[in-house]
Amino acid sequence: MEADRSPLNWWRRKSLRFRLTATASAVLALALAVAAWLLVGVLGQALIASTDKVAYQRAREVVALADDGRLSDPVPVSDGTIVQVLDSRGRISHVTLGADRLVPLVGARARESVLPDGQGRFVDGGPYGIPGPLRVVVLRADRGRTVIVARSFKDVGDSLTTTVHMLVIGTPVLLLLLGAASWLIIGRTLRPITALRRGAAEISGTARARRLPVPEARDEVHELATTLNDMLARLEAAEASQRALISDAAHELRSPLASIRLQLEVALGHPDGQEWPETAEGVLEDTLRLSRLAEGMLTLARLDERRSPARRQPVDLGELIGATAERYGDVLVKVTVARPAVVDGDAMDLGRVLVNLLDNAVRHAGSQVGVELSTEGAEAVITVTDDGPGIPEADRERVFNRFTRLDSSRSRDDGGAGLGLAIVRETVRAHGGSVHLEDASPGLRAVVRLPLSAT
Repeated sequence: MEADRSPLNWWRRKSLRFRLTATASAVLALALAVAAWLLVGVLGQALIASTDKVAYQRAREVVALADDGRLSDPVPVSDGTIVQVLDSRGRISHVTLGADRLVPLVGARARESVLPDGQGRFVDGGPYGIPGPLRVVVLRADRGRTVIVARSFKDVGDSLTTTVHMLVIGTPVLLLLLGAASWLIIGRTLRPITALRRGAAEISGTARARRLPVPEARDEVHELATTLNDMLARLEAAEASQRALISDAAHELRSPLASIRLQLEVALGHPDGQEWPETAEGVLEDTLRLSRLAEGMLTLARLDERRSPARRQPVDLGELIGATAERYGDVLVKVTVARPAVVDGDAMDLGRVLVNLLDNAVRHAGSQVGVELSTEGAEAVITVTDDGPGIPEADRERVFNRFTRLDSSRSRDDGGAGLGLAIVRETVRAHGGSVHLEDASPGLRAVVRLPLSAT
């Protein structure tokens, strides 16, 4: 419970709009605080430098008058600058009107510390009856005299104080305005995402066209909506394929089941005149058909699930082709190994590919089937050729679909369920290869390409 109440978890539970607005406001607050601090600092330094410059200029003027012996008492300065001229013994000899004639604005020790550089320094004006601080510049004149020039810093300090007060009041107000603007802007920015969420919520499993609204702006949200719609299109295609598979499977299962049921009902209805061995053979044939269908569907299901070979080990395709071709006899199947080839994969799955291709070739061949192994670059090429009627070019890609059988295959009693070539393509793809059909003139040629083993 304590972990759930932590600030981090509290922050994570907030909406994206709130977190973005809070983050933007925090960054703005930090930026405004730094900007205000820099403004006050730079403005203060600029005002101090300006005051020191004026005081220094007045001090240089008084020094020039003193060195020329033209200095009068009171000192002729009319811009509010306070001037004290000290003789060599530290006594005040000349002042401006209203200035103190008894106590120097800067003590002897302080005068020694500021005389070498002529920089200004702050002095409290209270002891001299002057409100606020003073900015004082001290210069040396001829015959041991010292010129002290001071300018009131009260007006400048009041201006800085007013500026600080305005920033203290204005910065939070500006931050609130910027935060509100960020809230509105982020809300408008996230509006397409809200539309996507509502569109996704309205999509049901029975909807024909399941698409999300795509915003007009060509931004990241547009790309997200487009990508999601592409994903929905792929899901629809997969769902349609799955429904077609279920429908075709149900159709394929219904025929042998109906045949088994009919044979058993006839046999049980007329037990005396029934040839039971013949009935058993018919039921066995339909049962084997069901078994082959179930095995093919399970094989496709495993291939769809893993999308890669169950085992990866070096497989000598020459040996595998020779062992597979022996099942059909030396007369019908002619094997040619142009170059040995080794691939990485599952020998059992690759053997099933060869069996399915050879079964189709033998089923449709007129007199002979040829199997050839060669290599092209980094690929092993297996070709299975028959001299049968072939397949029209328009149907050569369609026959790789599940439960697809051409009319010539459907009319034959030994035709399969239409899963053989589908298993071939999925198995070859799982091994990183490709398969296609081409015209053999006469007959048909199946070409399988597999990547050679790197070892």
